[in-house]
Amino acid sequence: MLQKLGVEVLSVSTDSQFVHKMWNESELSKMVEGGIPFPMVADGAGHLGRAYGVYDENGGVNIRGRFLIDPDGIIQAMEVLTPPVGRKFEETVRQVQAFQHVRATKGAEAMPAGWEPGKKTLKVGPDLVGKVWEVWNPRDR
Repeated sequence: MLQKLGVEVLSVSTDSQFVHKMWNESELSKMVEGGIPFPMVADGAGHLGRAYGVYDENGGVNIRGRFLIDPDGIIQAMEVLTPPVGRKFEETVRQVQAFQHVRATKGAEAMPAGWEPGKKTLKVGPDLVGKVWEVWNPRDR
């Protein structure tokens, strides 16, 4: 799904490429037909994890982080979770679609909280100030 949206996906961990291979073969391929559909990057020394602020020095591992980086290389969103809590793929897709829409409108439209594709957007400008409630109500989602 993300690839269909033109998103390049990378998975990064401190595990070696051998551990990635075994994990893909023994776990992921049983959950996802064909196994993981994107590259898994080995960051054994934690350089990428440190750069993104998700490296746990005491544990020697990267904690779970998700970063949405736009085509200009700017981080637009990030989410960092401790291991016991998993992410929701649909929320990642929704956020990608929202950021792509904002980019396509060159910032002229904003996505209100809980926005879904096809739902009302906000037209950014002075006329919106103090009047968001007139155009968007979270109960109307």
